[in-house]
Amino acid sequence: MSHEFSTISLSRDNLEPKSPPLPANGAETITLLVHYYRGEMARMAGWRDRIDRTSNWAITVVAALLSVSLSTSSSHHGVLLFAMLLVTLLLLIEARRYRFFDVYRARVRQLERGYFAQMLSPQSTMPLNWAAPIAQSLRKPAFLMPYREAICRRLRRNYCWMYLILLLAWALKITSAKLQGDGLETASVPSWTDVAANAALGPLSGWPVLLAVVVFYGVMLYACLQRRPGDGELAHGDVHV
Repeated sequence: MSHEFSTISLSRDNLEPKSPPLPANGAETITLLVHYYRGEMARMAGWRDRIDRTSNWAITVVAALLSVSLSTSSSHHGVLLFAMLLVTLLLLIEARRYRFFDVYRARVRQLERGYFAQMLSPQSTMPLNWAAPIAQSLRKPAFLMPYREAICRRLRRNYCWMYLILLLAWALKITSAKLQGDGLETASVPSWTDVAANAALGPLSGWPVLLAVVVFYGVMLYACLQRRPGDGELAHGDVHV
């Protein structure tokens, strides 16, 4: 009976959760840092790949809808407006992914600056608590940039050029000659009244459509000009994403 009791007690002791052992010496610490660095690099590369996929989708959407809209003069200009909406949706998705990517990139860069750079070229001015931000991020992960800043940064990097191409194509579409019902080609648009008439979208007249496009691109231009120098990874060098 006592043997069974001791066996049960021993089994319960073995089931109690125990924290994993910490590195006991410098060699184990270096090995752990190397494995951790490889893991963070893999996560960062994974999110970077997801960002590239969204950008590729946006480029594909722009190319496809430009081809549909400009392939014939009888196609509707609303195709280009629809392309602007799709690109905006992809921009919002990419900005969300970029915030996740920025978290893991900051950990990798902090480890490179604090340990690997110091190992290759020691500097006395390097802070000793360089690992504290990484530990804080591991204990309580948090985004390092607001959603608005992520949108502005991705817009400034890639999407501003897509929006510019769509705007030029849309302006060409509503100001150039188009085929009429009898198959005759008219001359180019002579006045703003004709431009507004060509910009009409279903039951909506052309002036509200023109105003909406102007306001939309004004917001995009304002977002592109929003820049906070010396913030985040931009404070440590010019090589960034």
